Amino acid sequence: MGISSEALRHWLRRAEADEGRGQPGELTTDEREELRRLRREVKTLQQEREILRKAAAYFAKETL
Repeated sequence: MGISSEALRHWLRRAEADEGRGQPGELTTDEREELRRLRREVKTLQQEREILRKAAAYFAKETL
């Protein structure tokens, strides 16, 4: 089939984790996807906060 043994081993480990039989602390596929989504969201929120901080500083200078 052309599948490397390492790829197969990875798939088996992932399947075990998804079934709750993985190593303690190992994340399921759903948890990994949620973590990725939340990290992207945090990055976006940090960028938005920085923009707002700079805008507030800019407009504060104009009013003085």
